[in-house]
Amino acid sequence: MPVRGRGYKKSSKLELPYPLLVVEEGLELHLLRSKDALEIFSVIDSNRDYLKNWLPWIDDIKTPLDENNFIQSTLKEYENGKGVNYSIKLNNQIIGNIGLNWMDYNNRSCGVGYWLSEEFTNNGIMTKCCIGLMKHCFDDLEFHRLVLEVAVNNLPSIAIANRLGMRLEGVTKDREWLYDHFVDANLYALIADEISIHEIKP
Repeated sequence: MPVRGRGYKKSSKLELPYPLLVVEEGLELHLLRSKDALEIFSVIDSNRDYLKNWLPWIDDIKTPLDENNFIQSTLKEYENGKGVNYSIKLNNQIIGNIGLNWMDYNNRSCGVGYWLSEEFTNNGIMTKCCIGLMKHCFDDLEFHRLVLEVAVNNLPSIAIANRLGMRLEGVTKDREWLYDHFVDANLYALIADEISIHEIKP
């Protein structure tokens, strides 16, 4: 991977993330759209107890309409170059979500977030999806820095950050309010100069 730490030129036009990323055969990331609201709501609804361990917004999604409203807000962010939200599809079935929660084009940085249906965990799927998204960020969009924030007790996500070769830069105290308590978060980051995406193993 070429070093991109120097010589960036600010583009007069935003290069938005692609609406479709093929991670591998049968595993794809699709820009989340309104037509997906019912299916992804069903996945959330059947995983509520599991997802509430680390995601603070689960109680806000009570109906497919709530999910559709959320999707509409993310599409506006996408159009404005502020973020992107993908459904994770395994053999054309939605099993989770991954995206860039924020994108800073001026400083060529972005922050990734994700979740996966419990039945599909521990198979390397999320690591593969992160690799696919990271490759797109570094190679196609020419971002320089990618950030992942993980609750300090979220061991599966910490393991993903380690597999991705991300650097632990510190701990953010009381980073997030999780229903009835604050949680601290590990701040992981990676810059394009540091790694070759092709060397990361799921």
